[in-house]
Amino acid sequence: MIKKIFASALFGMLALGVATQVFAQANALEERQNLMKRQNADAKALKAAVEAKDYAAVEVKAKDLISTSDKIFALFPKGSDSGKTRAKPEIWTNSEGFAKNAKALNKSATELAAAAKAGNDAEVNVKLKELGAVCVSCHKEFRAAKN
Repeated sequence: MIKKIFASALFGMLALGVATQVFAQANALEERQNLMKRQNADAKALKAAVEAKDYAAVEVKAKDLISTSDKIFALFPKGSDSGKTRAKPEIWTNSEGFAKNAKALNKSATELAAAAKAGNDAEVNVKLKELGAVCVSCHKEFRAAKN
């Protein structure tokens, strides 16, 4: 009888542990997809603001990207590579390169925000292109094409 109770308790704890891990992975997946959607919206808003020469809006959106770039790496924990995701395995096999891309995004967005704050039209355009190149580079290396 005690063996059955112990076995049942052990099974219950294992099941709870597995369920917790699955939930944490699903939560990380959902959080990072929401973050990436937010970044995409910010990038589109940045482009429109640059075209309109609305440098206050450029600065705000660039700062939004700075904030989200600080969170990217943490939203790809080991084991969160399953589910409906376009994340390539290279995110986990080359995590140093992935982290470097997140830092490059932060640096580029910071430089864009500074150029916008200064109202430097030429520099804003250069920094927007650099920001776009960082995004393209990361997507090329770490994001799978749509099915």
